[in-house]
Amino acid sequence: MNAARQLLDAHWQPQPTSEIIATADGLGRVLAADAHSPEQAPAFRKSAVDGYALRARDTFGASQSLPAFLQVRGELQMGAAADVTVAAGEAWQIHTGGMLPADADAVIMLEHTQRGVGAEIEALRAVAPGEHVIEAGEDVAAGGLVLARGHQLRPADIGGLLAVGIDQIKALRRPRVGILSCGDELVAPDEPLDLGQVRDINAWMLGALAARHGALPIQLGIVPDQRAEYQRLARDGHARCDILLLSAGSSVSARDYTRAVVDSLGAPGVLQHGLATKPGKPTIIAVCAGAPVLGLPGNPVSALLVARQLLPHLISAWLGQEPNEPQRVPARLTQRVASVSGREDWLPVRLHRNDAGWLAEPIFGKSNLIFTLVQADGLLRVPLNTGGFAAHSAIEVEIL
Repeated sequence: MNAARQLLDAHWQPQPTSEIIATADGLGRVLAADAHSPEQAPAFRKSAVDGYALRARDTFGASQSLPAFLQVRGELQMGAAADVTVAAGEAWQIHTGGMLPADADAVIMLEHTQRGVGAEIEALRAVAPGEHVIEAGEDVAAGGLVLARGHQLRPADIGGLLAVGIDQIKALRRPRVGILSCGDELVAPDEPLDLGQVRDINAWMLGALAARHGALPIQLGIVPDQRAEYQRLARDGHARCDILLLSAGSSVSARDYTRAVVDSLGAPGVLQHGLATKPGKPTIIAVCAGAPVLGLPGNPVSALLVARQLLPHLISAWLGQEPNEPQRVPARLTQRVASVSGREDWLPVRLHRNDAGWLAEPIFGKSNLIFTLVQADGLLRVPLNTGGFAAHSAIEVEIL
């Protein structure tokens, strides 16, 4: 499968465009331009703790046995300017995040004080200048770089941008992944079935996979096994989308129009027809007029397992990101798994844990049985020419 990804890379140069979106809607989006802060953050000196704002020198030498005595002048209100003075021997009660008066250079934690007589407190330890004080601009300076172009936004990033008033960002447009299903037997999932018909689930699985990796799925519908209509809808999808997936019709047969349809979408066209993998052997890989096109098998398991190895790579390349590596866990096989030489096999497995670690139980089934994946926790990759694995072999399972 690495060779297939390399083949696509050699014939495709993504040309992403950008758009302005609300920062609040930016989770997972990729910045198309550097984000600079229009203001410093925080905008004012603030307390990092609940306690008392004071002059640090008034606590020098204070201890449990010899406390410093301070008069509390009042309480500083949250969300209000601290337009008060702090004279020698005075303190103001302050809350976490509250603004410090200009004359205060430190905050003593509430836990390090003790109430005295009347408005008096005892400072039970000394504090240093700047202690428990967050300076203005300490987080970010005005004009400072907040996040660089190409960064993929996380929840904390959205908070940081909004904290300095950046409520809109320039983000790379999500790649549009068009999905066209082909087959006389297919009907939409919400339609009743007649004998001989099956629901088109591939389009929605592939759409969910695309969305999960940051793309915008475009459902292009279902086309019967009629070449002219297939070609018309494929051309329409190719014109509208950045990546095109054709589900079904990739097998070599008298009714297979997919290769010809793909080649009609533009040069260089089909790069490879067939992969040394099971499931997914009849897959078509193409680049047509600057857009990747994948002709996927109609069997749901085959289509999804091939797409999950190729589509995230294409989406990441469009967004200028390294694709996320799937999570893998070490395990031991519960039984022997055979493999045919000359191909890479992918087998669904259930995971069970015992005192020694994870056990992987193979789920054997044909490639049109979607519940072999629904019931699976992960996938076992059997590399080319290994002949399979013996029972109790140490393996790695790729988590679904």
